[in-house]
Amino acid sequence: MATLVTEHVTDITHWNDRLFSFRTTRSDAFRFRNGHFVMLGVEIDGKPVLRAYSIASANHDEHLEFFSIKVQDGPLTSRLQHLNVDDPVLVSKKPVGTLVTDDLNPGKRLVLLSTGTGLAPFLSITRDPEVYDRFDEVVLVHCVRKKNDLAYYDYFTNELPNDEYLGELIAAKLTYLPTVTREPFKREGRITKLMRTGELNLDPAKDRVMLCGSQSMLHDVAAALDDLGFQASPNQGTRGDYVIERAFVEQ
Repeated sequence: MATLVTEHVTDITHWNDRLFSFRTTRSDAFRFRNGHFVMLGVEIDGKPVLRAYSIASANHDEHLEFFSIKVQDGPLTSRLQHLNVDDPVLVSKKPVGTLVTDDLNPGKRLVLLSTGTGLAPFLSITRDPEVYDRFDEVVLVHCVRKKNDLAYYDYFTNELPNDEYLGELIAAKLTYLPTVTREPFKREGRITKLMRTGELNLDPAKDRVMLCGSQSMLHDVAAALDDLGFQASPNQGTRGDYVIERAFVEQ
């Protein structure tokens, strides 16, 4: 376990019977770029059981935060969802990922498209001061099945715009667009529907897009972006009009 470090749980939030978040301590030596992920897990029967988790906290926070689904018979999430404060978790020392703004071409508006727990890296990115220096506007779309799956709803509508340090900047530039697919809500439908109806107009001349969520969303939205003339970043370190986290994409 030389590549892993042990952190300890400091806070847990259960959003509903399907979703939870937790915070841990953060090693002073740990550095990452907003949008990165790590391998995270626990030790079971003397062996680490790990899976990839995007870091939801910003790289200037003193803690680490993660956003997860609950899978009752999952080899890892069945354990993680029952964590208590002070419990140990294992975190890989080397954060990685292709969901970073450095791999986007210059543009005027940054559009973050997420489903479910794919919101996690955008929690980090929307608290990055450099993002607001680089883009005139930031739009965050979070698509879920039911209203109570909108974890962090109050955070984006109330807490973040009133943040002591970044609130004024964020309130002026960040637009939060939650949408629900299986219950009545002020905004309904999948991301592709919002694009098709014009509620979400995307222009490759000015917009830069980041995608994180289910495999079906990544496939369908990437295809829709391609049809609009957007160019995907082909690999890490090469710029494009949109990026996805390639490590999570099923080959």
